[in-house]
Amino acid sequence: MQGTLHTEQDLLKRLAAGDSRAIKSIYTSHYRMISGWIVKHGGGEQDAADICQESVVVLYEKSKSKDFQLTSKISTYLFSVAKNLWYKELQNRRTEILTNEPIEMESSYEDDLKVHREREIHYQQLDDAMEELGSPCNELLKAYYYKQKSMHELVDKFGYTNTDTAKTQKYKCLARLKKLFFERALK
Repeated sequence: MQGTLHTEQDLLKRLAAGDSRAIKSIYTSHYRMISGWIVKHGGGEQDAADICQESVVVLYEKSKSKDFQLTSKISTYLFSVAKNLWYKELQNRRTEILTNEPIEMESSYEDDLKVHREREIHYQQLDDAMEELGSPCNELLKAYYYKQKSMHELVDKFGYTNTDTAKTQKYKCLARLKKLFFERALK
């Protein structure tokens, strides 16, 4: 977590300084999350691109303020800004089409934000459990699940005698990871 926090703080400093690479990095690394949610909630690709861009601009403007202190991950902040902007846009569209009848979206917004925060906590617990798991289990699970290496590739990389041995070791590592994860989740 410390590495992620340190990296995000550096990224925010670069953003505040107007570093175009930082802006591009933030936009591209969060675009899929934001656009997926907007498309799922009635928007199109152009809406998603506009909202994502507006969200990054909001973060950029905030980051220039000396009083601004980001208390969450960049992804959480951008996601909440994007959702708020999208709800306002939907309300404006509905008002134009119908009447000035208000739309009750606040509870939906809060529910979505709560789910997103819980998911972020679970990802952090998983990261922490992976760190605690240590080598070679950590490397084995990352190679199989993240890098999508085949059992034959795992045999070669980790020096197992055959694919059955690799499968057994993967199963044992996964069982240990689940135990560590659920111990953390129950705390």
